[in-house]
Amino acid sequence: MAASSFAEALAENPSEALRQLGVDAIQFGLKVLLAFVIYFIGAWVIKLVKKGLMKFFEARKTDKTVASFVSSFTSVALTLLLIIITIGTLGVNTTSLAALLAGGGLAVGMALSGTLQNFSGGLLLLAFKPFKVGDFIEAQGYSGTVAEMSIVSTRINLPDNRSVTIPHGTLANGNINNYSRNPVRRLEWKVALEYGTDAEACEAKLLEIAAADPRILDDNTPGVPNPMSAVFSLDDSAVTFVLRGWVRNADYWDAFFAVNDAIYKQLPEAGFQFPFPQLDIHVKN
Repeated sequence: MAASSFAEALAENPSEALRQLGVDAIQFGLKVLLAFVIYFIGAWVIKLVKKGLMKFFEARKTDKTVASFVSSFTSVALTLLLIIITIGTLGVNTTSLAALLAGGGLAVGMALSGTLQNFSGGLLLLAFKPFKVGDFIEAQGYSGTVAEMSIVSTRINLPDNRSVTIPHGTLANGNINNYSRNPVRRLEWKVALEYGTDAEACEAKLLEIAAADPRILDDNTPGVPNPMSAVFSLDDSAVTFVLRGWVRNADYWDAFFAVNDAIYKQLPEAGFQFPFPQLDIHVKN
């Protein structure tokens, strides 16, 4: 009831006006209550739908990245639909609301340009698949394991258990270093020894250390060469040898630290000495 109409009705017939006001208030209160019920039930249904989707994807063994993206997109779309239905329950003309939103589309689009860019970047990442959930990647200055991919951002867990969220717009337009994509990776150890070291004997010892670790692969694995060792560089105070070998992704760090430890312990036992920095000074009288 409009304020002017209520004032006129109150002047003509106060009791009827107050009765009608009470009826209108009760009807509006029921609409608000119904809107709350619809919203909470709808939110509960959306939660069930999201869980159902994840179980469906797990049963079909769908890629976790695709499952995370589709689940997030469905949740957002259903939430927007629920809000429109809730507003309609209050008596608001949703057609007029849609027209209003359409009229302000340009302003909204400009305000959400970053969000739209992130959404488009998410579609590109989903199409080209530079990584998937569970991969260890390096991007935008961060290195960590991909934990979740939503419609506008990707969340990665860093090795120190920090969580970083990277928008898809910048992620899709930057370099992505994926450490988990290929099943095997090459390890490299550089060892500085004193000048005068027997190169052949040292290389043989390094290969012996590599062969003693079962995680270091050889040419029995298809597409993988045998470990190799050679003189890498002649530096100011040392001769630097290099040892290279291939390992499976899961064994990368364990093998790296184990061979490092073996090199430090076994080379001196075999007569190979690590150098100290040397500086020759010539004094002229």
